[in-house]
Order: sequence, then structure tokens, then C-alpha cells
Amino acid sequence: MSAVEVTGLGVVGPHGDDAQAMFDALLRGDSAIRPVFPELPRPAAAATVDFDPARWFSKLQLAGVDRVSQLAVAAADLAVRDAGGLAEVNADRERIGVYVGCGMGGAGALDAAYRSGIANGSGRVPPLTIPAFMPNAPASHVAIRQGVLGPVLTYSVACASSAIALAEAAKAVRSGEVDLAIAGGSEALVVPGVVMAWQAMQTLAPFAEGQAATAVRPFGADRAGFALGEGAAFVVLESAQRAAARGARRYARLSGWGVSCDATHLTKPDAAGQTRALTQALRVAGLAPADVGYCNAHGTATRVGDPIEREALARVWGEGIDALRVSSTKALHGHLLGAAGALEAVITVLALHRQELPPNAHVTQADADCALNLVRVGGAQASGLQAAVSSSFAFGGTNAALLFERV
Repeated sequence: MSAVEVTGLGVVGPHGDDAQAMFDALLRGDSAIRPVFPELPRPAAAATVDFDPARWFSKLQLAGVDRVSQLAVAAADLAVRDAGGLAEVNADRERIGVYVGCGMGGAGALDAAYRSGIANGSGRVPPLTIPAFMPNAPASHVAIRQGVLGPVLTYSVACASSAIALAEAAKAVRSGEVDLAIAGGSEALVVPGVVMAWQAMQTLAPFAEGQAATAVRPFGADRAGFALGEGAAFVVLESAQRAAARGARRYARLSGWGVSCDATHLTKPDAAGQTRALTQALRVAGLAPADVGYCNAHGTATRVGDPIEREALARVWGEGIDALRVSSTKALHGHLLGAAGALEAVITVLALHRQELPPNAHVTQADADCALNLVRVGGAQASGLQAAVSSSFAFGGTNAALLFERV
């Protein structure tokens, strides 16, 4: 079976649409979290995207295309261009696959339908609401835009959606099912109704006026939850042989993946389940825990979740846990839910490629129950970093881990 390498990166996120510039912003500790929807009963904050669809769509093309699909088309296109373009890749379109994670589909389309049909009293709903909000719309629009004729698949597994999409894409490339995969995730759910629903779960971080940007503090003693984010991130995956033969830029190797289920509770995480996913990723990659020097943690900054994730890491790394550098970049770009795994995979790839680690921001005092070797503000040089893992642990009990190695 062929080794799988990352040859293209594309992001359209809270820190812009340039992957390298996004990584620079993370290293500086720049937070994209801002107050949103002042009309809501309780203060809300989120990390949103400054996005101009006119760069990718005409007005006619935008009919029935929700923001979640717009972001996906843009990020996937950037990834394909970064890989040299499909003409340069020279792959049979029937042997290209699209693998996309999306947790909630077109929230904006549903919100608009409600406002149009009920809130405004018209009783009319836009006729393209259904195809706009269906969760597989982003994958379909990416396939249409790129002319992909192979498998086009959507994974809706809450916060693990796009991490699983990357894992399934890597399996398809490694087995020879496809020659090239466009894999990633998209989410665009920063609308009032969705924000209020998350507030009702008491998982979103509260904040005082003027302090929204630093409200999310993963693994901190004073952590109180996360902030929602929106955006899309994609990678291009192909075999190492194919990448070398065409002289492609090779960012990293996706060498391991693990997926498990807690089978215990719909929303409460379980260390044993997370441990199984991490262990499986190491086994697939043929690596020992000591070989992995950085973890881009799931790190949602919830009171319950962070200590459980620390316990899982400690079970796997054992006495070597202090040598593992850890950060949750959600403190800066928010929680993209279904797209989180893909965005954080891109960040992990760049950490390996650039030999630099993004910080675990806004934490002045770590929780004793979350004792980890956290990367501090300003990031850290990581010369010699050979392998890194990105974790995504979802509602529903599904856990996913992606393990990357330096090329």
C-alpha cells in the first residue's frame, strides 16, 4: 500500500484565506473571536469569516447555495490550486474523490427560510431551501466545481466529521481506490438560533464587555467553554510515489488515523474511547508515543472535557507525557464543529512543515487536573519535530485522531 502525502492546503477561515498567513496569526496569538448578535438576550461571541463569494460565484451561481457550500468551494479550490491544479496533477477525473465533513449543513438557509416564512409573515419559503441546507451540499458543490467523477462522500459526525473525512480519504488513496483525494470540511452555523441553542447547553464561554477575544481558555483553571467558529479547510492527498513523480510540494505524510466510539453517553466524553482512537492512529502509523512531539488537542475549554482529554493523553504517553507539547488553537479560531478537524489538521501539517508550534492562548494558570506541557503565547520553535497528532472528539461519542509525519 502507498504512503499518503499532503500536497495542497486550502483554508477560508476566521483568520483569512491564506494558510501560511493564518498560521502566522496563530503564532502571534491573534484571536478572531468577536461579539456577535447584540440583539440576543445573552452576550454571544464567535469567530466569523470575512468572505466575498463574488471571487468564486456569479450572482446566478449563488442561487440556492448556502454559505457552508460557498466556503467549501473556495477552500477546496485553494487547496487544488496549491497542489498545482488538476491539470498539473493530471489525474483521471473518475479516479479523484471528494471527502467532506459537515456537522450541521446549511444553517443559514434554514434561518432564512424561517425568517421569510414565519417571522416576516409571508408564509413563503425560498424554493431551493432543501438543497441549500442538506449536509452533503458542500461536497456536491466541490465536485461540480472541480469536475470530480469519482466518489463524493459526506461525513456528518459532529465535531469529528472532517477528521473522519480525511481518514477515509487517506484510506482510499492508500488502497488505490482513488489516485487523488480532495478532503476537508465546512461549517457555517453562526446564526442566532444556533448560537442560542449552544448557549442553552451552557457550553459557550461567557465574557465581560471588551473581553470576547480572550474568553476561550483551553486547559486553564478559569476555563468556561468555547466560542463557535465558521469556515472551511481542505487538503489534497495523493500517494507519495505520485507526488514525487510530478515534483509536488509535499507538506507532510498522513501516516495514521484512528476512530473509536465511547458507547457511553451522547455528550459526555470518555477517556477510554479517546485512548483507543489515539492508540489506533499510532498503530496504523507504526509509531510509538515517544515519536510524536506535538498534539493539536481537541481542547474545547469545557469544565468536563479538558481533564478527560488530558487523562487520555496521559494513558497513551505515560511517563513521556511531559515531552509532548500540546495546544488547542480553538482559543483563537473558535470551534468549527464539523470543520474543526480539517482546519486543525492543516494547522498540524504546517506545524510539522514549518517546525513551529502554535500557542495554547489565554491561559495564565493551568488547571492541575489538566497538567500538560502547553505551548505558551508566541508559539515555539520545534526543530526536529518528526510527528504530530490532531484530535477531534465528538458529541455522539465518536473519537478521531490523525497522525502526520514530516516528509
